[in-house]
Amino acid sequence: MAPKVFLTGTTGYIGGDSLYTISQAHPDWELSALVRSKEKAEQLTSKYPKVRVVLGDLDSADIIEEEVKKADIVYHFADCDHVAAANAIAKGVSHHTKENPVWLIHTSGTGVLTWEDQRAKTFGIERPKEYNDWDGVGEVTSLPDDAFHRDVDKIILAAGEASPESVKTAIVCPPCIYGPGRGPGNTRSIQAYTLSASVLKTKKGILVGQGKNVWHQVHIQDLSNIYLALGEAAAAGGGNATWGKEGYYFAENGPFVWGDVQRAVAKAAFEKKLIPSPEVEALSDEEVAKILPFGLYAWGTNSRCHAIRGRKLLGWNPTKPGLLELIPDIVEVEAKVLGLI
Repeated sequence: MAPKVFLTGTTGYIGGDSLYTISQAHPDWELSALVRSKEKAEQLTSKYPKVRVVLGDLDSADIIEEEVKKADIVYHFADCDHVAAANAIAKGVSHHTKENPVWLIHTSGTGVLTWEDQRAKTFGIERPKEYNDWDGVGEVTSLPDDAFHRDVDKIILAAGEASPESVKTAIVCPPCIYGPGRGPGNTRSIQAYTLSASVLKTKKGILVGQGKNVWHQVHIQDLSNIYLALGEAAAAGGGNATWGKEGYYFAENGPFVWGDVQRAVAKAAFEKKLIPSPEVEALSDEEVAKILPFGLYAWGTNSRCHAIRGRKLLGWNPTKPGLLELIPDIVEVEAKVLGLI
């Protein structure tokens, strides 16, 4: 029997591309999606007429609880910092039993690993600390409470720990995402895209501090494949995936240095005749914050992780081009949005 699958965030970037991947692979699955407006619902159903629309937003606690209660698999793609939605999902999964378990696949983010920079207010420097989701998973699931996304991660983990036989949780934790999404709504990411837009608006290349900080990367279409693999494992009664306390999956395809990206954006913008010089200017923390309030976090922190679990257990094999390769495309996308070309 086809599983009943409830999804949030399907008109967003991650959820939209994952919906595309999941529906292509399993047109027989019974999909229902939380959508916050009639306009968004029309956007969704025009491309996916078989998806059952559930009108409501992330504060619609009763609606979310009821849908989670009815579902076999839950994909939470929407705002990973929305505590009320996470609590409603946790309440919904508590209705499940050992005979009728639920598989909860939650989206977090490797911003959770930036806590040292956030505490020390150090941006643009390199930190050597690296995390992994295999033998280092215990460290990842016990990060400090003031780390980004940690409060919601804890709610999801606790829901699984409270009823391990009836609630199977997996947390997918992507780093810097890029590439064209294939969903019905937002098809653009944030970090490299807001950087490109900021360079185009200010007409100059920028460098955050020394530009030595390191993040990891994943193409949106590679990321969607790990969600698909987890969904397929869930539909098979758990499959080869790990669930619960160790069910934590970094989804990354290698590191990059933010200074290299910042230089590449300036070079691409200059070559497209959108800014007068390919040079980058090192900015103070205050200057970066003035350009974009969350710019220090987005472009100046360190977030270093290794995705071992997905590769080992699910056969996840990212194949798309790296971020640096796609910077000219990203600059062009943002230039079109700004009406510059």
